[in-house]
Amino acid sequence: MIGKKAGVAFAIIFLVGLFPVYQLFSPHFSKTEEPEPSVASEPALKSIESSIEPGETLFSIFQKHGLNIDELFAMKQAAASVYRLRQVHPGQSYRFVVDDRNCVSAFTYQINDNTELKIERQEDGFSAQKCETPYESRALTISGQIEETLVGALGASKEDLSLAISLSDILAWDIDFNVDLRKGDSFKVIAEGLYLNGEFKKYGKILAIEMINDGRTHKAYLFDQNGRSDYFDPDGKSLRKAFLKAPLSFRRISSSFSHSRRHPILRIHRPHHGIDYAAPTGTPVSATADGRVTFSGYKGQYGKLVILSHRNGMQTYYGHLSRIAPGVGAGKTVQQGDLMGYVGMTGLATGPHLHYEMRQNGRPINPARFKMEAGPAVAKASMPEFRQLAAAVDQVFARSVFYSAVAAKDSRSDAGDLAFMLSSQ
Repeated sequence: MIGKKAGVAFAIIFLVGLFPVYQLFSPHFSKTEEPEPSVASEPALKSIESSIEPGETLFSIFQKHGLNIDELFAMKQAAASVYRLRQVHPGQSYRFVVDDRNCVSAFTYQINDNTELKIERQEDGFSAQKCETPYESRALTISGQIEETLVGALGASKEDLSLAISLSDILAWDIDFNVDLRKGDSFKVIAEGLYLNGEFKKYGKILAIEMINDGRTHKAYLFDQNGRSDYFDPDGKSLRKAFLKAPLSFRRISSSFSHSRRHPILRIHRPHHGIDYAAPTGTPVSATADGRVTFSGYKGQYGKLVILSHRNGMQTYYGHLSRIAPGVGAGKTVQQGDLMGYVGMTGLATGPHLHYEMRQNGRPINPARFKMEAGPAVAKASMPEFRQLAAAVDQVFARSVFYSAVAAKDSRSDAGDLAFMLSSQ
């Protein structure tokens, strides 16, 4: 949908090139609705829309709306191989389309954020299928300024936290959001907003980022090559590196790499060949690079520990875990970002934190100073198209209105005030 190279490039270039910026954000800039043709011969239909209440079943919902129970059994039979209709959950939305005799013509149930169940009446009964939720895509322009944390700058709602995690994941190879952020840092984000029936539901993909961290500008552009979408800097170099800068997000470093540190329990000075990340027990810990599990279990002062081996003699250690993720055993192949376990305080620890180490051929390396190699850059043949996309996005960054994250929470439901439209076709 919106992550496709051609769609993003065309939409942004088209909008920037044909409309003045003030028109893109005008409350009157909206999609013209085509009138639906009326068919006189069709029976009158009405819609019943609501959400599952606690304790409700489809049987009780049929009774509440005066629908034919026999049709419920026929619908269950039609959906049996697709989705079990008794698995409806409180808070999920549903919609019936019924005729003037209260006979069901169609039924839609929102299984989760991305999938819905559709049951429709056919000549010989009902048919059922799962479909992707038909979101309308809009590109939202959001900005913010760091006071303490990225989460604090965006907000604490589920949608805001999701956006913060996505932003930090994209720049995680260049910025450690635990320690690198400075008060006054700022960011601009062009993100996909997903709307259903005109109502904002959640953020989709981030299309582009411009972030100023400690006086240095970082830019990221979403671009597709060889069928895979990824993020690149203005020169077409991949932002994806072999190692992430940190194995978990938005947490405080409680102890840095040192060749001589006073141990808080042993009260002696000895090397601390890693970084300790203070975080609540149960915080997920991710693999910082592709690799293979060479140790998974309990190991002395490390407590519950996972050791990964990587190419070029590199190893990473994840210690003091409260528990190790299921399936993470010796010999297991893992990918960057895979779940290794959860923060804890097993072994020799004064409080819940992750002890993270990097070693090369057995020699300790300071993770904060480790220079990471980048992934594949934009192919030479694709550079003209990438430059065209980057130039169009830069115009949006330079000329468009970026609403503060706080204002966005209140006004993102208004397409004209917050965003310009992107075609989802």
